Amino acid sequence: MERVRVVIATPLEAELVERLHEVDERLDVGLEPDLLPSPRYPSDHAGDDSFERTPEQEARFTELVRDAEVVLGFPGEAPPGLAWIVRNAPRLRFLQATFAGAGQQIRAAQLNDEELARVMFASSAGIHATPLAEWSIFGILAFTKSLPRLLEDKANKRWAEHYPTDELPGKNLLVVGMGSIGREVARLAEAFGMTVAGLRRSDGPERLRELIPGADAIVVAVPLTDETRGLIDRQTIALMKQDAIFVNVGRGAVVDEQALIDALRSGRLRGAALDVFAEEPLPAASPLWTLDNVIVSPHTAALSVKENERVVERFAENLRRYLAGQELLGRVRTDLFY
Repeated sequence: MERVRVVIATPLEAELVERLHEVDERLDVGLEPDLLPSPRYPSDHAGDDSFERTPEQEARFTELVRDAEVVLGFPGEAPPGLAWIVRNAPRLRFLQATFAGAGQQIRAAQLNDEELARVMFASSAGIHATPLAEWSIFGILAFTKSLPRLLEDKANKRWAEHYPTDELPGKNLLVVGMGSIGREVARLAEAFGMTVAGLRRSDGPERLRELIPGADAIVVAVPLTDETRGLIDRQTIALMKQDAIFVNVGRGAVVDEQALIDALRSGRLRGAALDVFAEEPLPAASPLWTLDNVIVSPHTAALSVKENERVVERFAENLRRYLAGQELLGRVRTDLFY
């Protein structure tokens, strides 16, 4: 029986590693925790950024990776670490990334054609649907229920006169991107009584501009590709309804950020809940930090205490598919890097 060497290159709990041992008796799963940084919080895939291997540890890690046919994660969860894994594992055939936007990391790793052809890459697209959809609804509720006013009154110890707040039933929600995240946003919004329209990437900007004027809230949940870059442009933002709520859990470069800032500053939009930005970390000089009608999240809305468990579930299924010669879930197209 031919063994398949699987190397874990990201911090992972021992009980979850044990689940991988149970997938198939052909798997030889390797993990040496002392060669990886300690996680800073639950489901931290990058680990402590001050961690450095000693020369002896670096040699051991290189030896561990050298015979790998399959790898989960890569050092630092950054493009240089991905390139290092691919180039130091000549037998590597399948790399499972721990996050949804793996295509961008693969593009940034600048792998050559032989390397891209040799290795199948799979993202974890879909496993973050629950936390991102919940965060999207949180953003909509925050402005519907006047969170900025509540925070201001609390900071000023002001017991305001009674005032009404808005409600979600009967409001129109436009979800831009109907993948797993968008579908879960739609499901939750419908439970709140909202009327949901979904836009797929294939529908095009014309359909977007047709639907957006009627939306009381817009949730962007598309990945960054050549066709989605700048999709929410100044013209599209100008078409948004007065007092609309805008949420972005996709990618910052999908939106004309300056045009969004202008609409928020003018008060034409009720508010924006943003987890992603054109430049990350968000520069200290960005007006988004100081606008009262903006919620800023440091690209962390997808993270969940359950993420590692979901990553391992996805990886286990893809290991079964890999061993059976079947198509991988979330396989990244290296011509589109998506």
